[in-house]
Amino acid sequence: MAKLEVRHLTISFRTNNGAVRAVRDISFDLNAGETLAVAGESGSGKSVTARGVMGILAGNAMVEGGEIIYDGRDLLKIPEEEFHTLRGHRLAMVFQDPLSALNPIMRIGKQLTEAMLLNDKERRADGKKHFEQMLAQLEKDIAAAKGDARAEIARFRQLTAEAIEQENAYNAACESAVGTLDCVEELDLALLKHDNRAVPEITRRMAKLCRAAVLPRQGLDGRGLIGEAERLGLRYRSGQEAELRAALDRLKAALEAAMTVERPDFFAPASREIEAFEQDIALAVAHSRRRSDAARAKAVEALRRALPVFTRDKLDRRMCEQAISKAAEAVRESIDPLALEKDSRAYVFESSMRAGLNRWFEGLARNPKEQRRFDKETRQHEKLEAKGRATASVVPMNLVDLDKVHGDLVNTIEGLIRHFEAGGMKSDRSDAEQARAIVEYLKDRAREYSHKLSASMARHRAIDLMKEVGIPEPHKRFSQYPFEFSGGMRQRIVIAIALSANPDILICDEPTTALDVTIQAQILELINRLKRQRKLSVIFITHDLGVVANMADRIAVMYAGKIVEYGTADEVFYDPRHPYTWALLASMPDLETTEKLDAIPGTPPNMIVPPAGDAFAARNRYAMAIDLEAQPPAFEVTPTHWAATWLMHPNAPKVDPPAIVTERIERMRRRMREGGEQA
Repeated sequence: MAKLEVRHLTISFRTNNGAVRAVRDISFDLNAGETLAVAGESGSGKSVTARGVMGILAGNAMVEGGEIIYDGRDLLKIPEEEFHTLRGHRLAMVFQDPLSALNPIMRIGKQLTEAMLLNDKERRADGKKHFEQMLAQLEKDIAAAKGDARAEIARFRQLTAEAIEQENAYNAACESAVGTLDCVEELDLALLKHDNRAVPEITRRMAKLCRAAVLPRQGLDGRGLIGEAERLGLRYRSGQEAELRAALDRLKAALEAAMTVERPDFFAPASREIEAFEQDIALAVAHSRRRSDAARAKAVEALRRALPVFTRDKLDRRMCEQAISKAAEAVRESIDPLALEKDSRAYVFESSMRAGLNRWFEGLARNPKEQRRFDKETRQHEKLEAKGRATASVVPMNLVDLDKVHGDLVNTIEGLIRHFEAGGMKSDRSDAEQARAIVEYLKDRAREYSHKLSASMARHRAIDLMKEVGIPEPHKRFSQYPFEFSGGMRQRIVIAIALSANPDILICDEPTTALDVTIQAQILELINRLKRQRKLSVIFITHDLGVVANMADRIAVMYAGKIVEYGTADEVFYDPRHPYTWALLASMPDLETTEKLDAIPGTPPNMIVPPAGDAFAARNRYAMAIDLEAQPPAFEVTPTHWAATWLMHPNAPKVDPPAIVTERIERMRRRMREGGEQA
């Protein structure tokens, strides 16, 4: 299932010399739990794409078309208030330069905990909203399926509140116990360094935490155990070190033993009532699905009625807006609100159509003015040149491609018709399984909004995150400033901040560029490990294909704002088809290549005036005449692999990759065969 869908994204930047076409009609999916590498030279549009996903484009950016769909929402069309909830909480980014991403005059610990506390506030508000929305929808559908459901909803709300209250008390005790263990670790370090001044301070903090670490189910009461350690710590003298260590060891052993006991299920006492409620939800799910199926057929009819309005040569704004309103209403009715997996096409239909329509009429009004401006400036430029005066070049026209926008409007309607006729988003779950999933969804949302992250727990999580990303002596590093860290350590801190809200999607924008090879390998392994442990979906941006060889599931090769080749990592590395991919592979060093690496000749094109044909043609030794005249379409190699190059046309001459690339591929295949034989 796709976590993120990018469709026909087009982004330009306003400059005094004209619009720079940074991203030109690109599309890709990011699936759950996979790493998508976006590779290409500087200026190819990789980082602009990532910043578009994060909603942090520069002020002169113009999103001229496309969609970025996450969780049933088009990120290009939601308000900043809504995006603010997603950014950091669901979508996180690791930037190329860690020093510029960190506040140089704020301690590292403060930066970590501040991010956690801010994200916690957003998480709680988001959890409350989704919990109430789902309960309100269930009340409607259960009532429609079997009768008045207010009593059942009220009872479930009460059971949830009781269970969450107990769970929060348990969590608070666990957090205090974990915080106490952190203090024990700090005391160990202070004792090793004979830091007599730090011991009493840490002891006071430890005592305060441990008194709250009462876990009755585990038979642990921290008050008795802490007494001895507290007395020794507050009156610490060098000669009492062995005695204090023994007390700390007893306290640590008791806390660790308590923490290993299986976590209670706080909803267990109400399990029978919840199972009965799940049966009601299953009825609601079946009712909602039937209603959605019936409405989908009506939506197809409404879309078919709207289609002729948009297939005309010239669009009528009033008729188009009326057609969109009627079709969008029918499409909204077809959406199953109880489906946890959102049908992105249906959710973003109205916003896509309205944005496209506005773009078409904006171009209709602006294009003639832009043409007149260009003609006037051209005439003035020619007159001055005729008189021998040096002048700046004329700013190119920034025209809206009306045919493309018109075609996109028609394709949006036709694509949704085909999608609905194929059954829309089909779930493999039965009604009972869907009901259980909804109950778990409600429990998770209730936990999100009811549990407030304390400052002490934020500190513990920050130290834990620092350990997770490989920062040594995290208790000491917690109080240091960014300038006291090396480049690799700063990058680890930036990764820790990005992970502090446990996001769904992590975007890494060339995080290893400024690091030496050894640290690069460590950071890459760290990202790989975190992806597996946290089940993240990762977009990894790089100019070096070698960096992602062992971590990417799929690779998108970008050049001049377009994706020129797209496929699985094995397909791109072992069967590359685009000359630009060949050039990247040929310039990639390895230990066994004895020949001189191939440099890519020339420079990228001026994206204020993009080439009419293949943008790579001027630097491509295999270019044909057609490469200079027309952009190549995407030719399919396999269902998961395509390349946009005229060399794949049936009538094109057969051209093999450079010898350095074919030899490297053969060497890698031979190594894989030998490894398989040994196994």
